Amino acid sequence: MNFTEEALKERLAGKKIGGNVRYFPEIDSTNIMACRLARDGAPEGTVVVADAQGKGKGRLNRVWQSPPGRNLYVSIILRPRIDPPAAPQLTLVAGVAVADLLAACGLKDVTIKWPNDVLISGKKLCGILTEMNSSARGVDFIILGVGLNINMNREDFEPALGNIATSLKIETGKTHDRIEIISGLLNFFETWYRVFLSTGFPGVRDAWLRYANIVGRPIRVVFREDTQTGVVMGIDDDGTIMMRGADGTTQRVIAGDVHLLKE
Repeated sequence: MNFTEEALKERLAGKKIGGNVRYFPEIDSTNIMACRLARDGAPEGTVVVADAQGKGKGRLNRVWQSPPGRNLYVSIILRPRIDPPAAPQLTLVAGVAVADLLAACGLKDVTIKWPNDVLISGKKLCGILTEMNSSARGVDFIILGVGLNINMNREDFEPALGNIATSLKIETGKTHDRIEIISGLLNFFETWYRVFLSTGFPGVRDAWLRYANIVGRPIRVVFREDTQTGVVMGIDDDGTIMMRGADGTTQRVIAGDVHLLKE
């Protein structure tokens, strides 16, 4: 199916998440556009989709390679009635939705890397970027951006990414219909979003832990110039990793890049 606004609207019609879709052949960033639309009053569930991004970005302002005709670049406008500190938990919720999607595509060894990456056999296939706008009243809106490598070939990746990134096509050996992929993604996300709204992160935690597979494993956490190591004890109700440090004390990992260490 052609990846067009008409095809997207036809496939996503009637959905709470995606029923209102805005498509752009090329855009600076779907998150930036979604933020503009949200400020103008776009309703919850509005989805911004692009065929290509000129300024695709990931966490910590890292560049997200965004060529046309290959991948999925989508941002969702959310307006949950939650306290602002809970907003980052939606990154973890989205991670579970993406992992469910990949598992449904028949992929094995799907893992979530805290807080915002989804990997296949240790290679990055998806990145998630959550951005919040709040006021004295609380959360005004949250933009949930997902970049998913779908039909990239190995040679399409920049040299620096060749050994650390992958795509659905590389992993399955076949080309995928991006319309079907976005429909599946939004279905899985809507399911887990409903769970999150009714139970908070605790209702999602077990699923997240199954994909993350990090409890009891040693990790290194790098945050700016600071590095910590320890063993993962679990994940708290707020999505914070609980780690036992070398001195035996419990530490809460609230930010940083987490790397699994060889046991």
